[in-house]
Amino acid sequence: MRYEQRSSRIVIGRLCDDPRVNDLRVRLATEADLPTLVRLRDDAARWMLARGITGQWRPGELDEGHFRQVMAHGEVWLAEAGGHVTGAWELWWEDEAAWGPQPPVAGYVHRLMVDRSSAPPGTGRRLLEAAERRVAEAGRTWVRLDCLAGNAQLNAYYRDAGYRVVGRKEGKSQPGGAPKSFTLLEKELPGPAAPETADRSG
Repeated sequence: MRYEQRSSRIVIGRLCDDPRVNDLRVRLATEADLPTLVRLRDDAARWMLARGITGQWRPGELDEGHFRQVMAHGEVWLAEAGGHVTGAWELWWEDEAAWGPQPPVAGYVHRLMVDRSSAPPGTGRRLLEAAERRVAEAGRTWVRLDCLAGNAQLNAYYRDAGYRVVGRKEGKSQPGGAPKSFTLLEKELPGPAAPETADRSG
């Protein structure tokens, strides 16, 4: 299995007048960040449950071994501002479980997480833009992700960010949980030539 050469940092441009957002720096996570990643994921799950968003993430589902495995085959990125971790995401270079076999034209974003206790509004969109920049840096022209089909608010969030719905995956296996149904979304990145949209028939 082959993956692109990794960059250790991504430069993010100015987004708004909030200095907390514009101070964001992103870097590849390391072994020392594993406890922080687990905490971010569990805190995000608790935040969802407290707001009645059920059926998606549950605290305790993912441990350090999950993120260690992603680091071995893809990338895990951390965002920091003012000396505090404000979010993270996973970037995969293939995702056959959701999208089936595909040519190497896309990056797949997973587990976009924001620390609600320290991250200002707009941080999630900023991290998504950083992920898109990393995919473009790797020479790929599509960013793809899947979103729990029953989470209307999150589906709308990604559509507002420029993603379009291109399919649905029923019964996708979940680490630490029962299979679930997901909406498949993708966004074309600017480039001189874009490949055809993935074939998801059948």
